[in-house]
Amino acid sequence: MSATVWLNGRLLGITDAYIAPNDRGFLLSDGLFETIRVANGQTPHLTRHLTRLEEGCAILRLPAPDRMLLTQAVSDLVHATNLSDGSLRLTVTRGTGPRGLVPPAMPNPTVLIQGTASTMTVSAPVRLGLSRYRRDGNSPLARVKSLAFLPSIMSRMEASAAGLDDALLLGTTGAVAEASAANILFLREGRLHTPPIHDGALPGTSRARLLEGGFCTECSLLPEDLKTVTGVWLVNALSLTAVSDIDEHGLSLHEELDRRLREFLFSA
Repeated sequence: MSATVWLNGRLLGITDAYIAPNDRGFLLSDGLFETIRVANGQTPHLTRHLTRLEEGCAILRLPAPDRMLLTQAVSDLVHATNLSDGSLRLTVTRGTGPRGLVPPAMPNPTVLIQGTASTMTVSAPVRLGLSRYRRDGNSPLARVKSLAFLPSIMSRMEASAAGLDDALLLGTTGAVAEASAANILFLREGRLHTPPIHDGALPGTSRARLLEGGFCTECSLLPEDLKTVTGVWLVNALSLTAVSDIDEHGLSLHEELDRRLREFLFSA
C-alpha cells in the first residue's frame, strides 16, 4: 500500500502531512481516536466506530466531524492506498488553540486517517499480570477512546519488565476492568462474561457485538475470583487473543469456543 494519509479533507503523502505545533491533540491529548478493521477492502463495522466517535465528541464538547465526510474519506483512503486487509486509525483533535487549558470558543478540529496493512492471524496465547494502574468507571472519560493513553502505556511497560505480554487493569471498584488495549472475556462455570462499564471497561465495539449476539453477559470479576476462571480472551476491533495464565493461575485453551468467537467477530 502507498504511504498516503487523509488529513483535513485532503489525501497527502505522509511526508507532506503536517500537524500544527499548537494542535491541542499534540500538546494536551485533547482528542479521540478509533481503530477500524479493514477486510477485503471493506470496513464492515465503520458505523459502530463513527457512532462511538460522535458519543465521545459529545462527552468532550468537541464538534464531531460530519459522518458522511468521514465515510467518504475512509473510502477514498482505502482506494488510494489499495488497502485490502489491515486497519485504519481515525484521529480527531480539538485543533489548534492558544496556550493554556481553555479551548477556543469555536474550535476547528484536526482529522487524520492513516492506514496500516496486516493479515489476520491467530496470535499465540499470552501471559498477563495485574497492573498497579487503575481505570475509573465512574468517569465519563472511561467511556471514550481518548488520546491520553499513558496509563495503558505504563501498564504494558510494567508487564514487559516483568516478562509478561500484557496487563490487566483494575477499576476503582477493585474489580478487573480490561487489558491495556483490549476488553476481556472470561469463562466461569461454563459461561462467558465481560466486565461491566462501571468497573472501568471501555465500551468496545467487539465487546458490544458479543453482548448483542448473546455470546456473553456482563459480570464483575474481583482479583481473588480469578482462580475460579477457566478461560480468558483479550478482544478488540482487530483481534481475539487467548490467555494462557494470569500471574500464577493457569488457564485452559478452549479451541471450539475460540473458533466460534473468531468466526462471529471476523468472518465479515
